[in-house]
Amino acid sequence: MANITWMVSHTGWSDFILMGLFRQSKHPALLCVVIFVVFLMALSGNAALILLIHCDTHLHTPMYFFISQLSLMDMVYISVTVPKMILDQVMGVNKISAPECGMQMFLYLTLVGSEFFLLAAMAYDHYMAICHPLHYPVLMNRRVCLFLASGCWFLGSVDGFTFTAITMTLPFCRSQEIHHFFCEVPAILKLSCSDTSLYEIFMYLCCVLMLLIPVVIITSSYLLILLTIHRMNSAEGRKKAFATCSSHLTVVILFYGAAVYTYMLPSSYHTPEKDMMVSVFYTILTLVLNPLIYSRRNKDVMGALTKMLTV
Repeated sequence: MANITWMVSHTGWSDFILMGLFRQSKHPALLCVVIFVVFLMALSGNAALILLIHCDTHLHTPMYFFISQLSLMDMVYISVTVPKMILDQVMGVNKISAPECGMQMFLYLTLVGSEFFLLAAMAYDHYMAICHPLHYPVLMNRRVCLFLASGCWFLGSVDGFTFTAITMTLPFCRSQEIHHFFCEVPAILKLSCSDTSLYEIFMYLCCVLMLLIPVVIITSSYLLILLTIHRMNSAEGRKKAFATCSSHLTVVILFYGAAVYTYMLPSSYHTPEKDMMVSVFYTILTLVLNPLIYSRRNKDVMGALTKMLTV
């Protein structure tokens, strides 16, 4: 019996308790309904965008290929965390086993990492389309697009595997209560009874690298795009270029801002309440906003939607 207790305390292979988002609310039932509605909106919005891009031949371009990949990531991403959170609230259960926690952590880290690099690939695509329009069909052919998208998914999965493997092998001998609504790395680290300072430094350096490379690509691309737009004689061309870039930049700021807070700010800036609010923002709300951001000011998408509704 003592051996079993020691294993549970030191290996971490026991159930964790997700304290969740609803315990912080005075009206948990109402909040549950709101999150469920937002979840359905995110799924339907991203699925509709993917369907439009797939069905309309005018949208079979590199830019919309990357947007469809982003929508796919968002659909999987929100499905990793929200359904369990809602189901736990409805069933009155708040436990998650260590393997389930590890799988959830791996999936969301993979998707976050993949989205980091995908946003950089989209910025590069915008640069090629605006700065090299004559060579664009050759330089951004289907093979190149598939290679870039596959690279984003691969790099994201490396990120997910690395952090999940290290985090889930830490010894856990403190409280098993995770003050979060899903298994996020910073929340799990607080349960470890070992010194995690070295791992936190490693995680910080990895996050800096994962953010620095895409940010350099995005910044360089948009600086060159601004120079090209400045030289344009056509007012219509400038307007179209700004509309395309502004949508992407909005998504970049929303997503990267939340990631910087979560993984790069010192622990003194964090509280469980703040962490959960930021996580709600980038795991739920931004995934609803992305389809709206990419379609609202996009004549091609709105035209395809009108055509589909008419048919």
